[in-house]
Amino acid sequence: NSVNIRDIYSLIASHGAGDFSYVGIDAILEQMRRKAMKQGFELNIMIVGQSGLGKSTLMNTLFKSKVSRKSVVSTPEERIPKTIEIKSISHDIEEKGVRMKLTVIDTPGFGDHINNENCWQPIMKFINDQYEQYLQEEININRKKRIPDSRVHCCMYFIPPTGHCLRPLDVEFMSRLSKVVNIVPVIAKADTLTLEERDFFKQTIREGLRANGIDVYPQKEFDEDADDRMINDKIREMIPFAVVGSDQEYQVNGKRLLGRKTKWGTIEVENIAHCEFAYLRDLLIRTHMQNIKDITSSIHYEVYRVRRLNETNAQPSGQPPNTLQQCSVEQL
Repeated sequence: NSVNIRDIYSLIASHGAGDFSYVGIDAILEQMRRKAMKQGFELNIMIVGQSGLGKSTLMNTLFKSKVSRKSVVSTPEERIPKTIEIKSISHDIEEKGVRMKLTVIDTPGFGDHINNENCWQPIMKFINDQYEQYLQEEININRKKRIPDSRVHCCMYFIPPTGHCLRPLDVEFMSRLSKVVNIVPVIAKADTLTLEERDFFKQTIREGLRANGIDVYPQKEFDEDADDRMINDKIREMIPFAVVGSDQEYQVNGKRLLGRKTKWGTIEVENIAHCEFAYLRDLLIRTHMQNIKDITSSIHYEVYRVRRLNETNAQPSGQPPNTLQQCSVEQL
C-alpha cells in the first residue's frame, strides 16, 4: 500500500529531522511490531486438576470470554471419564488490533479416581507428542514457512484448597512435569480459606516444592539478568497464586465487577485485597507471556529435540532418513 509506505517514510524522516547523527536503527522496533501484528500470536495453555476446582471458570475469567471446553461443548451430564482424556479447543481472540490464537487444553479425569497412580503419564505423553510433531515439521526438507505451534507453553496446576500441604499426587505430577513444561501452580477456590489459612497454606506449599526439588515457573536458573531476578523473586514469593474465578458480573459501589456473591458480600475477582487473580493474569498475559513461550522453545523443546536427534544418530544405518522413533514416557 503506497499510502502506508509514504506514512512510514515520513515517520522515519520526522524522527531524524534536525539530527545529523540520526541513522534510524530504532525503526527496527516499528518494523518488528508491524510484522508481529500481521502474523498474530499463539498461546497454548494446559489446565490440570481434579474436577470441581473451577478450572473452566478461571480460564473464562482470564480471557473475559467463553474459552474453556465446557463453555463451548456442553454435555447433558458431566461424567468422570474412566481414563484421563485430553481435549483441546482453540479460539481466535482480538483486542485493539492484536490477534491471538488461544488453545486451552483440558485434562478431564485427572485425580478423580480412587487409584491415581501414574495419572501424569497421558499428560506427559501429550506434551512430548506436541514436541515430536514440531520436530517432524522442522526436519522436513520442504518445511513450512511458519510451523504451526501446538507445543504446550504453560501448564496451570490446580491445588485443592485443603489448607494442609501438597498431596502425594501433587508432588508426583509437578516433579515429573516441571522438567518438560512451565508449571504455574494455583490454589483453586481460595475464597474457602481465611486470609490466615491462605497465607499458611501458601507457605507450606512453597516449602513442599523446595523440599521436593520442584522448579515451577518462573524458574530461577532461567533469569536473564539482575532486573529479571528482582522481578521474578517477587513472583516466586507469591507462588502459588490463591485465586477465585467468576464470569458473573455484579454491581459494587456503582461499578460493574466480576465476582462471587455471598451473604457476607461480593468477592471481587480483580481486587488484590480479595484474591491473587490479578497477579496471575499479569504473569500469564501482561508481563511474562513471551518469556513463557521463549522458555518452552529454547529450553524444554530444545532438551527434547537434542535427545531425539542424539537417539537418531545412534540408530543403525538401516534406519530410514528423517524417521524418529517415539520415546517412551519413562525415558522422558
